[in-house]
Amino acid sequence: MPNLDGILLRVADRCGAIEGEPAPLSGGMTNRNYRVTLGGRDYVLRLPGKDTGLLGIDRRAELLAARQAASLAIAPDLVYADEDCSLTVYVEGAQPVERERLLADPAPYARALRAFHDSGLELPTRFWMPELLADYETLLRARGVTPPPAFNRARELVDRIARVLPLTDPAPCHDDLLPGNVLAAGGRALLVDWEYAGMGHRLFDLANLAVNNEFDEAAEARLLEAYYDQGPVRPGQSAALRLMKLVSDAREAAWGVVQEQISELDFDFAGYAAEHFERLERAASDTRLEEYLRDAAQA
Repeated sequence: MPNLDGILLRVADRCGAIEGEPAPLSGGMTNRNYRVTLGGRDYVLRLPGKDTGLLGIDRRAELLAARQAASLAIAPDLVYADEDCSLTVYVEGAQPVERERLLADPAPYARALRAFHDSGLELPTRFWMPELLADYETLLRARGVTPPPAFNRARELVDRIARVLPLTDPAPCHDDLLPGNVLAAGGRALLVDWEYAGMGHRLFDLANLAVNNEFDEAAEARLLEAYYDQGPVRPGQSAALRLMKLVSDAREAAWGVVQEQISELDFDFAGYAAEHFERLERAASDTRLEEYLRDAAQA
């Protein structure tokens, strides 16, 4: 990990004298995060974990995405970033949005994603799951690790879905909408942790938000209606979202397999991978899968 004391001295030159001790923040499975006070103002300082580039993270893309999101008022202001850290303004009162509140009214987050997707930002990296899973497998085999059978089944399913929902119009996407990255600050919707940002499929963001926050069908409908600014959701839209939820779980599971090999953080990545493979295979066994594929292809 980068040296915390050295980084604090470096950012202090830009933001003012260090006050007190940095306070570790909970959450985060790739990085270490601290609340720090510099020049009388509070910030969030993040130190990236080891070999995060192997996970598909591009720090240039993260910087561009975070700045664009801040300009749209859907993310905290990014004050400083380099290869060792990023520093954002601490938003007082910002907390992960309560699940019940998010399911009841996902519209602020749907609008935030739509604004980012339609912003015209061009990012220097792609986030497309068939490619990412292929890269993960190459990495594992280079380290002498044979991907588990569930990994191979996930790749086959993702490839099949990608043929129905191809990446024909890449948009700038967040790609990591875990509950800890979806915040509320008063009436403001905030999205944080843009390190996986890339040019990808906008439906992946919607599905990633839905599956990681355990949306029910009614909440999924509200999400799609708000995102597309329309009336009742069409069958093809619902089908596409449910297929992309499978793609999202494939990503989480495969990510856990890779993290088990490269990360030095104290976290049960093997258990995380197993949990998401299990959820993926349970959802993929739904008898409506073929119907979803057909409806999405016809939409």
